[in-house]
Amino acid sequence: MTRGQAPHVLVINVFFAPFTYGGATVVAEQVAQRLKAEHGFQVTAISATCQEHMPPYVVIKTEKAGIVNYVINLPFHRNYAESYDNPQVTEVVERLLRTISPDVVHMHCVQEVGAGIMPMIRRQGVPMVLSTHDFWWLCERQFMIRMDGRYCGQDPVRIENCRGCVDDFDRTRSRDSRLKAAAAMADVITYPSDFAHDLSARSGLTAKRSMVWRNGVKKPSPRFFEKQANRRAATGGRVAFGFVGGPSHIKGWPFIRKAFETIEREDFDGYLVDGSMDGSWWSDVDLKKLKGNWSVYPRFSQDEMDRFYAKIDVLLFMSQWKETFGLTIREALARGIKVIQTDSGGTTEHAAIEASELLQIGQGADHLLPHIVRVLEPDGAAQEPIDVTSFSDQATEMAACLRQVLQDNT
Repeated sequence: MTRGQAPHVLVINVFFAPFTYGGATVVAEQVAQRLKAEHGFQVTAISATCQEHMPPYVVIKTEKAGIVNYVINLPFHRNYAESYDNPQVTEVVERLLRTISPDVVHMHCVQEVGAGIMPMIRRQGVPMVLSTHDFWWLCERQFMIRMDGRYCGQDPVRIENCRGCVDDFDRTRSRDSRLKAAAAMADVITYPSDFAHDLSARSGLTAKRSMVWRNGVKKPSPRFFEKQANRRAATGGRVAFGFVGGPSHIKGWPFIRKAFETIEREDFDGYLVDGSMDGSWWSDVDLKKLKGNWSVYPRFSQDEMDRFYAKIDVLLFMSQWKETFGLTIREALARGIKVIQTDSGGTTEHAAIEASELLQIGQGADHLLPHIVRVLEPDGAAQEPIDVTSFSDQATEMAACLRQVLQDNT
């Protein structure tokens, strides 16, 4: 990079526009767009897809929002090791790295792309920042969810305790060693919460430097609160609940279902968001026993979220595991929506938290029901909007981090 030239950052994430999927991808895209638009960075992306009709490891060049994205087509059948360290992907990324010639690399979720790219990038002398979003670096199951569908609970995570959860302990131990060695090559590792940072550090995931880099959210549009107020006035203050977690135990759906089957009221609405790609989450779920008026709401994009949030007054967040962050919680709180939530790790690190109101993981419908009844009382769902980190705030932090890394490597 010559004096006065905009830094060129290469963003690597398993998915990237136009193949967007998952919260971490949203963060990667939104921050990348703002690094370009608000901080003058040149931005290029590398990501992956899996298309049967294309040859394995062929590269497709796409562009969206002014960011060129080199998409590597992965074959459907890959072995265990290739999911975290794929030499063929590393070879493709190395060729692209030489072509793109970035000043710095910002990696997000590299599962399927593989952590093998990190030693290669280090050999090329390019500084790098690694942003973790989940527990993929500590747990081959990615979310620290045991085989029985319950949260692992290790703190710190010790690979010797994973024997009962994995098919082949020796290969799991090899994976753990390879990933921690790769992560240590990063100039900076970022974590989305204090909880994620501290657990990872205690578990041996280290680099030259680490920092908490809280995820941003899309702020409400200028007319959001007007639309929200109009809906509330039109319904006479009838409370509406929203749930975006899907019909699984780990997201707390069985507790939510039982609570709304046993409540002795009908004067409320409920919306269940189908976050699946094919609309299948709720297709086989019987909602007839639920009290109130419930309906399924289709998957929505970042640009469409205000339409959903304007419909609800209370977000149900009954996660049964310790998550690294709570994106939907921040989206709701920024829009003056009450949140009923569990004590689920990084999801609790926000200004509206009331520790005494948190449900504990494992507490069932009998503990959830009083919270539901309380918000159905007059003004029970009242919640003032709170200020949360925006994507612009997050991009500003990352711009400073990248510039510092570049300075340190000069």
